[in-house]
Amino acid sequence: MNQLITAYSPWFIILCIGTGLLYAALLYSQDAPWSKSTNRILAFVRFLLVSLLAFLLLEPMIRQINNEYEKPVAVVAIDNSESLALTNSPEKLKKAVETMNSVAERLGNRGFEVQMRSLLPNATPLRSFDSVRFNLPVTNLQGLFASIQNNFENRNLGAVVLLSDGIYNQGSSPLYQPVKAGIYTIGIGDTLPRNDVSIRAAYHNKIAYFGNQFPIVTEITHSGFEGREVQLSVSQAGKVLDSKHIVLGKEGALQQVQFLVTASQKGVQRYELQISPLEGEFTQQNNVRQVYIDILDGQEKILIVAASPHPDIKALRAALEKNSNYQVSLFIPNVMPNEALKRNEKYDLIIFHQLPNANAITGNLVKELLAAKTPAWFIVGTQTYITAFNALSPGVSIAASGYQTDRVTAAINPQFDKFLLSDENKSAIAKYPPLVVPFGDFKPAQGTVPMLMQRVGSLQTNKPLLVFAEQDERKIGILLGEGIWQWRLQEFSRSGEQATFDEMIGKITQYLTARQDKRKFRVNTVANEYFTGETVEFETEVYNDIYEKIYGQTVQLEIIPEKGNKSTFSYVNSGEGFRYKVSGLKQGVYNFKASTVLNGKTETAEGRFAVKEIQAEALNTRADFNLLRQLAKQSGGEFYTLENSSQLLDKLENLEATAVIHSSEENKEILFLKWLCFLLLALATGEWFVRKFRGSY
Repeated sequence: MNQLITAYSPWFIILCIGTGLLYAALLYSQDAPWSKSTNRILAFVRFLLVSLLAFLLLEPMIRQINNEYEKPVAVVAIDNSESLALTNSPEKLKKAVETMNSVAERLGNRGFEVQMRSLLPNATPLRSFDSVRFNLPVTNLQGLFASIQNNFENRNLGAVVLLSDGIYNQGSSPLYQPVKAGIYTIGIGDTLPRNDVSIRAAYHNKIAYFGNQFPIVTEITHSGFEGREVQLSVSQAGKVLDSKHIVLGKEGALQQVQFLVTASQKGVQRYELQISPLEGEFTQQNNVRQVYIDILDGQEKILIVAASPHPDIKALRAALEKNSNYQVSLFIPNVMPNEALKRNEKYDLIIFHQLPNANAITGNLVKELLAAKTPAWFIVGTQTYITAFNALSPGVSIAASGYQTDRVTAAINPQFDKFLLSDENKSAIAKYPPLVVPFGDFKPAQGTVPMLMQRVGSLQTNKPLLVFAEQDERKIGILLGEGIWQWRLQEFSRSGEQATFDEMIGKITQYLTARQDKRKFRVNTVANEYFTGETVEFETEVYNDIYEKIYGQTVQLEIIPEKGNKSTFSYVNSGEGFRYKVSGLKQGVYNFKASTVLNGKTETAEGRFAVKEIQAEALNTRADFNLLRQLAKQSGGEFYTLENSSQLLDKLENLEATAVIHSSEENKEILFLKWLCFLLLALATGEWFVRKFRGSY
C-alpha cells in the first residue's frame, strides 16, 4: 500500500497547479507560427513541467507500507529415549511413529509450517519420524521445551505436539519451562508398576590409594518382590571380590549395602555391582551398575613446620585437607613433635611458617629439610628472622627497617601465568583483609615470578606479596606476610563458604608439587572419564631439544580395551589446539599407547581412560501420564493416549492456522526517482525541439 505525503500542507498543491496554468497561459496566449492544436499541446507540456517542478519544492514522498504474512509454526516432537523401547513392543512403537507422521501431515495441510524434532540435543529438524531410533540414554523434556522456546521466541508458534511416556531423568521438570503455545501431549507406555529389582544408585570416592580399602555404598529398591532374597556382588575384571545376601524389604523402600574393597591395581579401575536376577523381573538391565575409581599410587605428603601455633596453620590445613590427595603433617618444635619427621620421611612439599626464626635450633632444622631439595613454601611473619631468611637465598631479599611492619592488601599480577584463576576469584582476592608484612624494601631474584603484589590503601606498589622461584631444581613459594586466616574467615562470613581461598591454596600447592615433565612427546585424553556416545579427545604435545613446541609429526595411536581387539589410528599433529577425536567406544576401561618418530628415535606415551554407560532409562520405566496432563492443561492444550490419538487427528482438522501480519513502513523521496527525472527532461526537451522546429525560440 502506497501513500503520497509532502513536507508542507497539501493545499500548496493547488498553488503548484495554478503556477503551471499561469505560466502556460502567459507564454502561449499570443499568436504563434504554428497551429492552435500544437499551441495547446505545447501549453499543456509547459503547464505540466512547471507544475511538477513546483510540486517537487514541497519535498513530496511516497510512504510505502509492506505487509508480510508469517505462517504459524507447529512443532511435532517425539520422545526417542530407551525407556520407550524397554516398555513398548516394536508394533506399538511403529504405530507411534505412524501417528506422529500423520499429525505432522494434518498440521501441514491446515497451513502450519511443521518442524519435526526428537530429544537429540542440537539436532536438525527431521523430515520424517521413520528414521527415529528409540535409543537415547537420557530423557530431558525440559531441554526440549527450552530449545523450542529459544528457537521460536519471536516466531508465530501455534502448537506443540509431544509423544512421550512422561518420564524424565535429566534437567528440571518440564512444567517449569513455559512455551507460548498450546501443548498437545500423547501418552505412551504403561502407568502400572512392574515387578522389578534395580540398583538405584552407587556412592563412592572418585579416587582411592593403592593398597588401601575404600567403601562402595549401593542403594537397591524393588517392586513386587517383598521378602524375597537376592545376592548382591561386587566384581572386578570378572572376579567376584565380595557378595552379600539381601532380603528385600518393603516395596519402593531403599536399602543400602556397603562393600569394603581393597585397591589392588593402579590407574582407572572398573568395578561391577550386580544383583542376581529373579524370575518374573520386567528387565535385568538395571540389575547391573558400573563404578569407576582412579587408584593413585599414594597421597602427596605435606609437612607444615611452624615457629609456634598460629591461626594461619589451621587455615592452611583446612584448605589442604579438603583434597583427599594430600596427607598433611604438622611439626612445631617443643609443642607438637612429629614422629614421621624423626624417621626422615620424604615429603612432597614443606611449608615453613615464620621460619627461620631467632632460635638457632629451628634455623638448623630448616637447612636440614631444605637439603633434600624438597619443594618449599615460606610464609614470612613477625617471628621470621630476616637475616637468616635472606641467607637462605629463597628468591626474595628483604631489607627490613628494624622490626617495623606494614599492613597491605593483595593485588593480582596481570602477567602471572603459572596457573589460572577465574575473574570471580581474582575479584574476591582483591577484597581480602590486609596482611602484616615487614616494612622495608623487597628485591626479587632473577627469574622470580610474582603472583600477588602489595597494595597500600588504593595504591598498588611494585613490591611483591606472593612470589614463586626455582632453586636447586625445586620450586619455592614465598608469601611475604602473615594473617591469611583472616582471608578464609572473611570469605566465609561473606558467602558462607571458602571456595576461593581453598582453590588458591590448592593451586599453589599443586604448582609447587608438580614435577617438571621432561618428555618430548606427550599424549593425554582431555578427561579421564567419558560417557558412551561421547567423543574421546586426545591432546598431543611434541617438543624439540630446547623444549619448543613443534608440529607436523605423524602419530600412531593404539586403543586397547579390557576385552576385545585393539583399535589402531593414525593422525598428524597439525597445530596449536589440535585434538584427535575418537567416537563410538563402548563401555569399559581402555589403555592407549601413542608413538611417533622424533630425530630418528621412536618416542612413546601411554595412558588410561574409562567409558561409562548411562543407565538412567532402566531405573524408572513407569509412564507418568499425570505429568503430560499437567503440561497440556497449563498451556491450553489437551492430553491423549496413543490408543485414542485419532481424536487428536480430528481435533487438528479444526485447528485454526492464524497467520501473523508483520507491517513495515518505508518513505521514498520522489525527487530521487529516476523515471521522474527522465520525464521532466523529456518534457523540457520535447517542448524546446517543437518550438525550434516551428521557427520560434
